[in-house]
Amino acid sequence: MKRRDFLYALGSAAAGWPLVLRAQQADRMRRIGVLMAFAAGDAEGVYRARTISQELHALGWTDNHNARIDYRWPGGDTELMQAFATELVSLKPDVLVADGTAQAVALRQATRTIPIVFVMASDPVGVRIVESLARPGGNATGFFSLEPSMGGKWLELLKEIALGLRRVAVIFNPDSGPAGTSYLHSIENAAASFSVSAIGIPVHDTADIERAINSLAHESGGGLIVLPDAFTISHRRQIIELTAQHRLPAIYGIRYFATDGGLLSYSAYIPDMIRRAGSYIDRILKGENPADLPVQGPIKFELVLNLKTAKALGLTVPDKLISTADEVIE
Repeated sequence: MKRRDFLYALGSAAAGWPLVLRAQQADRMRRIGVLMAFAAGDAEGVYRARTISQELHALGWTDNHNARIDYRWPGGDTELMQAFATELVSLKPDVLVADGTAQAVALRQATRTIPIVFVMASDPVGVRIVESLARPGGNATGFFSLEPSMGGKWLELLKEIALGLRRVAVIFNPDSGPAGTSYLHSIENAAASFSVSAIGIPVHDTADIERAINSLAHESGGGLIVLPDAFTISHRRQIIELTAQHRLPAIYGIRYFATDGGLLSYSAYIPDMIRRAGSYIDRILKGENPADLPVQGPIKFELVLNLKTAKALGLTVPDKLISTADEVIE
């Protein structure tokens, strides 16, 4: 081959290398690890996992085609949560997804290099998942569903439906709900304006839940605010059954407590949060840095009222509250 022909062939091959590399990268199977807030088989957890998969599919990432999605289901077991976080990191995924605050904390403890997208987290700056909302820093970013000021809103709604409310207990697990104390402070600060006293009751097992609710039922005028964390979510049926047994009005920070029989809930709209989180997962898989993606909050909320439960508790729900509810269960 003449020297001129050789250089031309070499140049043509070199020009094609970036296209080949990009094609190989595009065709590479990406791995996504998801640490859920639910135990395996939980209907709400199954729904949420399906929604994550559907959203990623809509963005071009199909499970077992060009992406592999590995789910882990620790429920409210914090030790298992940490073990599963370590296990997911060992799989060397391209991105990790945290379904909740404690899950994000566990993943951040397990890795400071693999990108993390959290969804339905609470107070991410306060629990040190990120440095700030505008500039997350590090390897994590995502979407928070609640902030401490929500505590005052929950108390306001509970007082509106239970006019005789004089004291309220705030139930949370500080291990699986690290932002719980921030919400408690918000509720305590708002309590005086509603002529209500507030007390926080940390719970770590089912016996703690029973003791907490039983103690509240001894006097009239009691009510309950149940903070959404992996532990209370996993034991929501016990909590709902005990509040019904003792005829206690309770408000919850996530919708499926109300759809499962609780009195009312006020929370961020979950499908929208997952959809937006999917966009961040997609952008990171395409090469963006999580540190450059600002943390975002909810833009849509939903109030769910269970009128059947209200009737069983002997409560009359104001027409105004019914008219403003996004969903009314009769």
